[in-house]
Amino acid sequence: MIIGIDLGTTNSLIACFTEDGPKIIPNRLGKHLTPSVVSMDEEEQIYVGDSAVERRLLYPGSAAGVFKRDMGSNRKFKLLHKEFTAEELSSFVLRALKEDAEHYLGEEVTEAVISVPAYFNDARRRATKKAGELAGLKVERIISEPTAAAIAYGLYQSQKRARFLVFDLGGGTFDVSILELFDTILEVRAVAGDNFLGGEDFTEVLESMFFEKFSQFNKLALDEKTLRHIHKQADLCKIGFSEKRVSTMQCKIDGEVYSMDVEMAKYEEACRELLDRIRQPVKRSLSDAHIRLSDIDKVVLVGGATKSPIIRRFVSKLFKALPDTNVNPDEAVALGAAIQAAMKERQDAIKEVILTDVCPFTLGTEVVREWEKGYFEDGLFCPIIDRNTVIPTSRTERLYTVRDNQSKIRINVLQGESRLAANNLSLGELLIEVPPAKAGEEAVDVTYTYDINSILEVEVKVLSTQAVKKQVFRGRDVDMTDEEIQERLKTLSYLKIHPRDREENKYLLLRGERVYEESIGDKRAYIEAALHKYEKALDTYDQGIIEEAKKEFKEFLEELEEF
Repeated sequence: MIIGIDLGTTNSLIACFTEDGPKIIPNRLGKHLTPSVVSMDEEEQIYVGDSAVERRLLYPGSAAGVFKRDMGSNRKFKLLHKEFTAEELSSFVLRALKEDAEHYLGEEVTEAVISVPAYFNDARRRATKKAGELAGLKVERIISEPTAAAIAYGLYQSQKRARFLVFDLGGGTFDVSILELFDTILEVRAVAGDNFLGGEDFTEVLESMFFEKFSQFNKLALDEKTLRHIHKQADLCKIGFSEKRVSTMQCKIDGEVYSMDVEMAKYEEACRELLDRIRQPVKRSLSDAHIRLSDIDKVVLVGGATKSPIIRRFVSKLFKALPDTNVNPDEAVALGAAIQAAMKERQDAIKEVILTDVCPFTLGTEVVREWEKGYFEDGLFCPIIDRNTVIPTSRTERLYTVRDNQSKIRINVLQGESRLAANNLSLGELLIEVPPAKAGEEAVDVTYTYDINSILEVEVKVLSTQAVKKQVFRGRDVDMTDEEIQERLKTLSYLKIHPRDREENKYLLLRGERVYEESIGDKRAYIEAALHKYEKALDTYDQGIIEEAKKEFKEFLEELEEF
């Protein structure tokens, strides 16, 4: 059996697919939520979950939490006298979940689908897979949390074409994803997020309010045990707003109780900066998906932090509609991961659905630009595959020599968003020879083909000699052999055909040219504008945009030819 796991910043869950549908597997304490906290005692025994939380309160320095934010980094967490990476700590949580599942199911569990924030880059996803392997699991797939949530909400079962926005605010990360369903394809149109924004930050706002009211306490001077107590009371105060508009925070420090009543309106105002940070990823995802807010058919909430009334009110105002909360936001991702696991096992009870994803970061190369005659600036980034491009995809960029008698062109393969090449991640480079000539007379076509398996093929073709050089860059979590990768890239060769050169698009363009030639006067300008608009849509390579533009252009031509 393949299980589904939501490896969360604050809490983690595990689920399986049963005859009655997806089901959360309770942990050894009978709870659905296992705190993502790890502790170690002097005998180096590891504690996970609620026991680790209790130990952290009793023995400061013996536990760590919120380490998901540092997945894929070199940061070390010290538990007593030993240091651990974020993926090592995550592996302890995953192993505990695995043992809970084996006890509950009465069988060995060896395979899993694990969810990650949509905005996790390749390094963070690799670290998550490594954590699973350290826990003794074969990670069948890394699935984006919003996609898993969409599956849990049953969005893939809709009978009509629809667009959904998944608003995922967990304990430590925030994701917003736009998904579109048509036929049996659930396509991710855009993802955006903030890996350092979550429920913990809203708890820290209450902590700050506490220290502001009781200014006699210096936060830096307090011991860790007291700080943990204050943090816990702040969290309880935050939860209290779910039932009342005034919540109380009580802390016992040096034997004395300090109490603070907080009105929801005042707390909401104090959270204004955090709420403003939520707006930016929402705007970016809508912009990248080329859709308006009014085009969204449904907004669904995911993540424990969305249970907060101030978050729900903020989301309702932002989207001018009540969000869907039919699925427990704490459990949606784990349930969706379990359904995805069942899809991989091809269980009959699950409707077959094709899941697509997007490239979360821009892929490009380093270039030199001439801003004005004789003035060149080097070390600049040239995007080739933009972030949020639906994958698999293939894009081509033509690059020219910049110096007289230049004999080589270097392609530095980069991932990132900065306009400066040095600020982006270099994945490797290719070097290809070109015939010496005057600057700008020699050129190469650089084609990037990116697959859902994190396989990037870079092909460089010299226009004058037709010489070709290729290199494959694979994510470290790709288990495919070289032969399997080549076979996969072979099946993606169709992507290298420009949309303009596909038969149905060629037909419409030629039809448009004919109608233009048959017309005169203002009608020609009208047709030319429509042709230009359709050609621009084809140049985006975005299937959703192309399909809409194709339908519009076809209707335009049919309307013209009726007269």
